[in-house]
Amino acid sequence: MALITDRVERVDPGTVLASDVGDLTVAASRPHQDRWIVTFAGHGTREQAEALRGQVLRAAALDDPTELWVHDMVGAEVLTTAGDRLGRCVAVVANPAADLIELDGGALIPVAFVVDHAPGTLTVDPPDGLFDL
Repeated sequence: MALITDRVERVDPGTVLASDVGDLTVAASRPHQDRWIVTFAGHGTREQAEALRGQVLRAAALDDPTELWVHDMVGAEVLTTAGDRLGRCVAVVANPAADLIELDGGALIPVAFVVDHAPGTLTVDPPDGLFDL
């Protein structure tokens, strides 16, 4: 399984993950190279595991107010530390160096420049010249 989160507790034993074939409960898991080997309750044979191949698994949202989640960023008003409005976040674009906040005007801001967030608002501290073309 490829884990696309840095929250490895998502594959702790007892965790329930949703899929198109129904809920799956993690029985055991361990890292293996750049992936995870996960055993689900009721799917202990090789044939049962093969039947799950390719399934997209979804986890319930975590309630951690210190974390900045994509679903909290999209739709948020983006302001500079000086209070200038830059626009509204319409998407978060995956990027190897750092995810990018896409503004309604098309500008991109690395998530690394977010210095504060509150419900519906992101405050960023972009370097001088970021928006100059």
